[in-house]
Amino acid sequence: MRSIRIGIDVGGTHTKAVAIDNQTVEIVGKGSVMTTHHHEKGVAQGVVDAFKQCLDQNNIKPEEVIFIAHSTTQATNALLEGDVSKAGIIGMGKGGIEGFFARRQTKTNNIDLGNGKKIEVESRYLKAKDITEKTIEQTIDELINQGVNVIVASKAFGVDDAREETLVSEIARKKGLLSTSASEITKLYGLATRTKTATLNASILPTMLETANSTENSVKEAGIQVPLMIMRGDGGVMEVTEMKKRPILTMLSGPAASVSGALMYLRTSNAVFVEVGGTSTDISVIKNGKPAVDYSIIGGHRTYINSLDVHVTGVAGGSMVRANNSEVVDVGPRSAHIADMGYVAFTPPELFEGAEVYRMKPTENDPSDYVAIRLNNGESVALTNTCAANALKLVSDDDFAKGIYESSYVGVKLLADELGKTVEETADAILDASSKKIIPIIEDLIEKYDIEREQVVVVGAGGGAGALVRYTANKLDMMYQIPDQAEVISSIGVALAMVREMVERTVPNPTVEDIAQLKKEAKDLAIKSGAVEDTIEVYVEIDEQAQKITAIALGSTEVRTTDLSKDITLEEAQTIASETIKDVDGKLVVDYTNGKTYCFSYNKGEQNQLRIIDNQGFLKIQRGHGGGQKVTFSELDKAIVNLWNTYTNYGSEIRINPDIYLIDGMRILDYSGIPEVEQVVGLIQAELVDFDPDQELYVVAAKNGL
Repeated sequence: MRSIRIGIDVGGTHTKAVAIDNQTVEIVGKGSVMTTHHHEKGVAQGVVDAFKQCLDQNNIKPEEVIFIAHSTTQATNALLEGDVSKAGIIGMGKGGIEGFFARRQTKTNNIDLGNGKKIEVESRYLKAKDITEKTIEQTIDELINQGVNVIVASKAFGVDDAREETLVSEIARKKGLLSTSASEITKLYGLATRTKTATLNASILPTMLETANSTENSVKEAGIQVPLMIMRGDGGVMEVTEMKKRPILTMLSGPAASVSGALMYLRTSNAVFVEVGGTSTDISVIKNGKPAVDYSIIGGHRTYINSLDVHVTGVAGGSMVRANNSEVVDVGPRSAHIADMGYVAFTPPELFEGAEVYRMKPTENDPSDYVAIRLNNGESVALTNTCAANALKLVSDDDFAKGIYESSYVGVKLLADELGKTVEETADAILDASSKKIIPIIEDLIEKYDIEREQVVVVGAGGGAGALVRYTANKLDMMYQIPDQAEVISSIGVALAMVREMVERTVPNPTVEDIAQLKKEAKDLAIKSGAVEDTIEVYVEIDEQAQKITAIALGSTEVRTTDLSKDITLEEAQTIASETIKDVDGKLVVDYTNGKTYCFSYNKGEQNQLRIIDNQGFLKIQRGHGGGQKVTFSELDKAIVNLWNTYTNYGSEIRINPDIYLIDGMRILDYSGIPEVEQVVGLIQAELVDFDPDQELYVVAAKNGL
């Protein structure tokens, strides 16, 4: 019997389901329905419809499904549409001057969502010495009388001791109210932000709980026995039971699904991910095989919710051209979709006989210089980026954006003749204007996340990828990839996503014990969210300036581990590694392999490029300069210190420490981001304390600040 993974992505227009064979990672079925924004069950109905269609049309039996997950726009929509509940905050802390500040930081006014909608809030404060079950009950009853539907428990220093927060939530639930405690959402200090984040989460609990229960029941009724998983905004998945407690974590789960698809399906390591839709383009970053995340800003409010750092620009495959009588003025932000027009590129050539170009306003308040073409049947179509790319023959036959060349050429020529330019000049001007909106974002993200520029691949996805990504990547002189299934990459990402949990804590001068404890907490959370313990990898980021430690745990669900793809060969791994190096000349050197993990290097000028591939063909490490050493466990500490000193960057005004990785069989342990070599050595010795002294390991150091 087959083992099938189902991923469902909820888009603005369509909800798409993809079925993937867990063993071969091949797509074996698809389903697509219009997103059910106006259904009484909301977008959840579209999730169920797409899922059922995918099964029915592709002869997939319910018992074959071993994993099912979906992204959701419900949390975003609830906040955008003001479908929120009135929240009652119970702040807690000491008395005196410390209590004065705690009271102020937990007293949250009505939260403006930036769209004319708001979350109504009532706040109360209990001094620690006065907290009893009775006083809590009295306070909750008082809030209920004020029309409160959900409770938020937030205590000063609750991240260190959350007992009172937990007690408040328990009593609220006994009274039939949904509740969020601030320490459930984040372990970071910052009482005001923590309280506001918990309030945002609590306000959407009733709406999200109803939707989650409806979807979960429908999936069970279809005969699916495995737990329903939900996509998170940071690129991971969690069981629906966890989503019911922390729905705010699903914000931006759509873009996150796309990046997960790039990570798992394209097996990329360092990339700028450019998802081109019809109206807008989402741009994000993958660094060292991990999505770049940042704190979400909701309605102008900074939160402690981690989600993909996604930048949106109003230019895409369907963006319309603006032009005066002599040149292309701009492209977008209006799209053919907004103007209710088709594309020139998808129009039969015979309709252009006698066609004429004219200017128009897509909407009443728009400029009047948007270009449209009136066909010989009286209908109008829009000139877009997709049309320009087809006219220049930049779109390959298997691109979703592939149109009719003859129509694209004639359509661009109508404008070109008016401008006194060639078709090629006009089409290039259109794509150049569009790329100039994308390139600065790519450059800023490369700088923000300190990615080695030569290691970056521009990955295109979305239906409009073929229209813009090749052109933009060529302008940047960067390598690019556009997958065969670019238009459903989000659904692929959902189907192949892993459980991802993050724990953050403010810890000045962290010890090895502090780091190890945080890693354990992240691992425990991942297990709670559905990951199998043996599959979990935890890596740590330390921000010395902010005095913050972040531990991120990634793991597979149980079924994922039971049916892995066939191991790749050394030659196949070498080919994968070679394809990531620009202008490669000759074979890469095999530095180390244990039959399950392959380490290659390629000397390019003064840099020794590193590529590490796992047995499934995933590019795990891609660095511009570094080296490694095979050692036994007893020799490990000396080897780490030697490699650390060798690859420390002394070329800048400050010393930049290297990143350390450790290979143990199939496992690649990531110790990058830890600032001191003593911390790295101590943490490894603590975590691998049971290792035999003669255990073979391979340690790698990669230089930073290139």
